Amino acid sequence: MTLQGESAEHQWVDDHAGPVVRPYAVTGGRARPVTGTFDLISLVTATRKDVSPEIGLGPEHLAIVGLCQRMQSVAEIAAHLDLPVGTVRVLLGDLVARSLVQIREPQSTVGIPDHSIFEAVINGLRAL
Repeated sequence: MTLQGESAEHQWVDDHAGPVVRPYAVTGGRARPVTGTFDLISLVTATRKDVSPEIGLGPEHLAIVGLCQRMQSVAEIAAHLDLPVGTVRVLLGDLVARSLVQIREPQSTVGIPDHSIFEAVINGLRAL
C-alpha cells in the first residue's frame, strides 16, 4: 500500500538510512530470544573485541558487539540502534548463545518496599 503520489520503491527507502528493514526481518521472524529474558536495565558487555561476520549473525548483531565494548543497558542498545527492545532482546539471545556478550542482570528486588508504601505516598501527595 502506497500513499497517494508515492511510488512503492520510495515507501521502503529512508533518505538518510537507506532501505527500511522490518524488525521481524532482523530477527528472522522470532519474537522471543533463544536464551535469557533481558530486563531493560540488564547490563551487556562484549566478550571479544573483533567479531567476524559468521553464519547467522547480521549487521545488527555486529553493531551490538561493537557498541558493547563499553557496558550498555538493554534500553541504551535499543536507543542507539533505533530498534525495538523486543528485537534487541532476540538479538542478545543469539549473542549470548554464541558467548559473544555477557549479561549482568539487575540485583534482586529483595528489600524494596512493597506497593502499599508507594500507594500511601501517592495518596498523601494527592491530599496536599
